[in-house]
Amino acid sequence: MSEISASLVKELRERTGIGMMDCKQALVTAKGDISLAIEELRKSSGIKASKKAGRSAADGVIRVEISNSKAFMVEINCETDFVAKDESFMEFSDDVLNTLCSGDFHEVEQLMKGDLQDKREKLIQKLGENIVVRRMFQSDDTADHTGVYLHSNKKIACVTSLRGGNDEAAKNIAMHIAATDPLAISPNDIPIEILEKEKEIFEAQSADSGKSKDIVVKMVEGKIKKFLSEVSLTEQDFVKDPGVKIKSLLDENNAQVIQFKRFEVGEGIEVEETDFAAEVMSQIKKS
Repeated sequence: MSEISASLVKELRERTGIGMMDCKQALVTAKGDISLAIEELRKSSGIKASKKAGRSAADGVIRVEISNSKAFMVEINCETDFVAKDESFMEFSDDVLNTLCSGDFHEVEQLMKGDLQDKREKLIQKLGENIVVRRMFQSDDTADHTGVYLHSNKKIACVTSLRGGNDEAAKNIAMHIAATDPLAISPNDIPIEILEKEKEIFEAQSADSGKSKDIVVKMVEGKIKKFLSEVSLTEQDFVKDPGVKIKSLLDENNAQVIQFKRFEVGEGIEVEETDFAAEVMSQIKKS
């Protein structure tokens, strides 16, 4: 077959979700046989996907939804904000969220078995970036009220579960947590190793103050108290009304926070720095 028609390329692309040029090349190799072309793409897509999987995927979106009084949240990563806004990437994130809400999944690997993994690999081929479903969360199903907040950029989200209270209070506290990123619900919930580390830092900072040992001890105690008020949810000032502490807001609504989870896109991911000049030189030497 001397020439591959545009309509045949279009049909293969629609059936596989893979880029136009890859589809055309597969059809050329298969001499226009679309079934053989699909086989060729299936053989090559795994290889190409695995190569892309080594690249840092630190951008993307958070998706969150309440279904049957339970909240579901998932982080889906890509490499650039451009792809994060792509329609097909957003459609994939819809599929991931809908699947998560429809079953009882405890691990990402369990969630991604079957159809979603297939869609992910096709999307990698189509968009040319590494796509990763990084983590997921399901709220406590014993909560009386569950609140969710998703920032407008879809990069930060939070789920909050309350004992007592009401939906509005749960949503307000979820929004507050998204903004302030507390470490724990109350000072008593802060891990001792974190407190010890902060104490060590404060002691080092105060050592050269020239103050007496007793004064230094009090200075460190004051700094620890301030630290706890900043990182403990109940001790923070409510972002919508700084004159009100979160613990007071909870008391007003006869509520207790029993759980919260905050996701921010890319947090904790080490972004791979690329030296493009070195990469180009490397390619030149290989050619």
